Amino acid sequence: MNDVLKNLAQPHAEEPPAPSFGATSRPQGESRKKQQFRRDKRDVHGWVLLDKPVGMTSTQAVGIIKRLFSAKRAGHAGTLDPLASGMLPVALGEATKTVPFVMDGRKLYRFTVQWGEERDTDDAEGRATQTSDARPEDEAIRAALPAFTGTILQVPPRYSAIKVAGERAYDLARDGEAVELAPREVDIGRLELTGTPVPGQSDFEAECGKGTYVRAIARDLGRKLGCFGHVCALRRVAVGPFGEDTMISLERLEAMCQKAAAGEASLADALMPVETALDDIPALAVSRADAARLHRGQAVLLRGRDAPIFTGTVYVTAGGQLQALADVDHGEIVPKRVFNLAGLHGTGRRKEI
Repeated sequence: MNDVLKNLAQPHAEEPPAPSFGATSRPQGESRKKQQFRRDKRDVHGWVLLDKPVGMTSTQAVGIIKRLFSAKRAGHAGTLDPLASGMLPVALGEATKTVPFVMDGRKLYRFTVQWGEERDTDDAEGRATQTSDARPEDEAIRAALPAFTGTILQVPPRYSAIKVAGERAYDLARDGEAVELAPREVDIGRLELTGTPVPGQSDFEAECGKGTYVRAIARDLGRKLGCFGHVCALRRVAVGPFGEDTMISLERLEAMCQKAAAGEASLADALMPVETALDDIPALAVSRADAARLHRGQAVLLRGRDAPIFTGTVYVTAGGQLQALADVDHGEIVPKRVFNLAGLHGTGRRKEI
């Protein structure tokens, strides 16, 4: 990551520190700075499909993107560990309302297991807790994989974001407390051995559902094979509707932002439209008058040939623009979430730079 991005990762110099409790006044210059900082924020709506680099937390990545776009709101759809790289969908503005639809989608991972050591974090960052001189043959690995596909019970890693009595499991583990997590049902649709890059390591590809921990797959597979193991490299290449070919690196994103600042490009081209997250949901077009009713929280009843023949959740458009998420039943459209895309919003027309 170059120097400009390193600077972006730091707090804004103009952003004043939070006042202490009980403070009744603020220096005039500091107040002006805070007001200026707030004025710089703007409405930006869409998805940045970041190719997160190794060594950066998901929170840091979201902070950098939020500053690059001067966006008012931002969030991500599924944490990636610092040691992992790849797809981190970052939602800006109204796209944050569609985050659950992305998080519920399937994920595709490519990862490498180092055999011979189990670690307390189940990845290369932790300390070894069990070791073995045994190394599995490819045939033994393939024979073990069916036990890890389908709907299975999986115990999450001790170092995970799962809450235990209101505390994050990783915080308790770092404090030296014993962390016992209950097994949970997860769905692993596909798990394949794809290669042996060096002796003592194996490459895999996994397609799995929400809540699956790849680190736990490596841990449990090592135990089953009697040789122990942990993840030493991990890359997420797809999340829900977002595939590998849609990712953008921080360096390329920064270059697009610089061109946009010089009037040579549009930041909208770096954003995927909000509705990209809703690819698995039917779309329903309505008139602008009906869209206005939905925006006011009022239901709309469509009759005759305009009435939808299905029931369930839809995303509603008017004039080709996303308007609302709604439930449909017997021709009645009841809004659940409405969208206001005033400001900068994604076009999906990413151009080479």
